[in-house]
Amino acid sequence: MNQEQLDKVSQGKGFIAALDQSGGSTPKALKLYGIEESAYKGDAEMYDLVHAMRTRIVTSPSFDGRRVLGAILFEATMDRQIDGVDSAEYLWKHKQVVPFLKVDKGLANEADGVQLMKPMPELDALLARAAGKGVFGTKMRSVVNGANEKGIAAVLDQQFAVGQQILNAGLMPILEPEVSIGAADKEQAEALLKKGFIERLNALPSATKVMLKLTIPTVDGFYRELVAHPQVVRVVALSGGYERDEANARLMRNPGIIASFSRALTEGLSAQQSDADFNAALDVAIESIYRASIS
Repeated sequence: MNQEQLDKVSQGKGFIAALDQSGGSTPKALKLYGIEESAYKGDAEMYDLVHAMRTRIVTSPSFDGRRVLGAILFEATMDRQIDGVDSAEYLWKHKQVVPFLKVDKGLANEADGVQLMKPMPELDALLARAAGKGVFGTKMRSVVNGANEKGIAAVLDQQFAVGQQILNAGLMPILEPEVSIGAADKEQAEALLKKGFIERLNALPSATKVMLKLTIPTVDGFYRELVAHPQVVRVVALSGGYERDEANARLMRNPGIIASFSRALTEGLSAQQSDADFNAALDVAIESIYRASIS
């Protein structure tokens, strides 16, 4: 694991950009960017367009390692190039932004109030490829839709088991059990999640470190024990469907947690904007998320 990258992720001021929309979320991301589904045919054209969008973001002068600590890539982005350089290598060498990779293959059907990750039989091969391309860490998402103790335990058990597989490959795992912002008992689900996290983190060897990506909690400061836990490198927050201003405001009420926003980062960006307008809009987004993350 790259020590310089570890130091930046653990101690740096800023946030992690989530540029990992994939599969079903890609058409929505493109539509928000001003590209309708009628503008492309098939997955190949769709991924070409979304890669062009990500390239425009990453190569913008507004996107820099002073405010952006890391960026999470989709597998197809990792396998492509930016300005003739492999994407992960470009992020670190040209922007001083630490590269992460989304490794999950989507969600299983709901059971016990949660959605586990689908099986990942080719994960070891993907991790080896990612390490070879200079990727620092990974992230993987499950979803908690309610305060179901059995379901939340299953989500955490899966996250920690796969996290160990990632650690064994020499990469840093971001464990992401997203609590749906629409859950009627969100606060109770978060209490079960925190309790389960602390139990499992306490059981880890002292040298084992992980990152956490969580929904901004209902109760301000509720995850402070996770932020301070010796086995946790960093706690980052997903925007979860909140618009950027609200996501930022909620984040600011949770000191020690930094952003890892996707939709809230790209809000207001459009394929139709001139480069000057695009860069200005991106700068406003990055600065506001940076400020919320260092508050």
